[in-house]
Amino acid sequence: MNTATHVTIVLGTRPEIIKLSPVIRACEREGVPFTLVHTGQHYSESLDSVFFDQLELPEPDYQLDVGSGSHGEQTGAMLAEIERVILDVEPDLVLVQGDTNSVLAGALAASKLPVEIGHVEAGLRSFDREMPEETNRVLADHVADYLFAPTETSADYLRDEGLDNERIHVTGNTVVDAVQRHSDFAAEKSAVLKGFELEPDEFILLTAHRAENVDDRDRFADLLDGVARAASALDREVVYPIHPRGRQRLDEFDLMVPDCVRLVDPQDYLDFLELERAASVILTDSGGVQEEACILGVPCVTLRDNTERPETIDVGANRLVGVDSDAIRDGAVEMYERTTGWENPFGDGTASEQILTAVCERSTDDQQVSQ
Repeated sequence: MNTATHVTIVLGTRPEIIKLSPVIRACEREGVPFTLVHTGQHYSESLDSVFFDQLELPEPDYQLDVGSGSHGEQTGAMLAEIERVILDVEPDLVLVQGDTNSVLAGALAASKLPVEIGHVEAGLRSFDREMPEETNRVLADHVADYLFAPTETSADYLRDEGLDNERIHVTGNTVVDAVQRHSDFAAEKSAVLKGFELEPDEFILLTAHRAENVDDRDRFADLLDGVARAASALDREVVYPIHPRGRQRLDEFDLMVPDCVRLVDPQDYLDFLELERAASVILTDSGGVQEEACILGVPCVTLRDNTERPETIDVGANRLVGVDSDAIRDGAVEMYERTTGWENPFGDGTASEQILTAVCERSTDDQQVSQ
């Protein structure tokens, strides 16, 4: 593999750390030089440090510490800081993953400079332009030189938007690489089930943090009511690692948490992976959790009106129900009774190697042409 290609990897949230960890390790393994930039978009420094330690990742070369703020304020601050990093490092490629403001800022900063852009998890579409994430992923795709699509469905969406097929590489999703590496380790090392006095298959796992759900009092109330109805129908307790945004909204809206729902703090990666693996059903509004549940073979119910992971529904691993109370209950019962064993649509766990191969092979070809 050509190691002349220098890659700058931009990340800013826990899902990005997880999904880019296999790429970082592949760079280390293959001797590809890289610079790691952490924007600090989400979460505390202490939680992120635990993630880097658990995933055995090197410390970021640049910590931007942008923090929270409005979309424009946050993206603008990251755009300026990432530009300074690129000018300082002079990489051949800037690599971003997903659909966060860090992704948008990294892609836009690189697009203004003589450096190529790679977008990991390209081509995901919810077709809901009211979602900030949809804007981020579409814009990142349209400025990227390398579009690393996780599935053929994602690749087709990119082609439908007129993007050059030569830029598209169907690699699978790096989340498969990450889950395959860490799920057995989590089962062996994590004590989260013992700590919470939980038995496998005897609880429902809930994640709900998206603005469209928790920032709307009526939707959040309907969601919690539906979760309670699902818990009653399945005779299961609900464990809810609550995002700080969700906890703040509970207080603001003066919402009562159903007795069957146990609020716990956000979990580190291995503990959360073990909670996912051991749950009877997962109720979520997270795209990444939809993928992980599918890979782990755990039934999933998505508490949204749309999803950019339609493959999970196509293989029977997921059901889309919105936040209607009855629909949540019915969806949970249906998925709990569904036979698992569906085929994982997100690849064979070699996405990170395929990404590096595509980048380094084209870099070699470009060097030969220029000689």
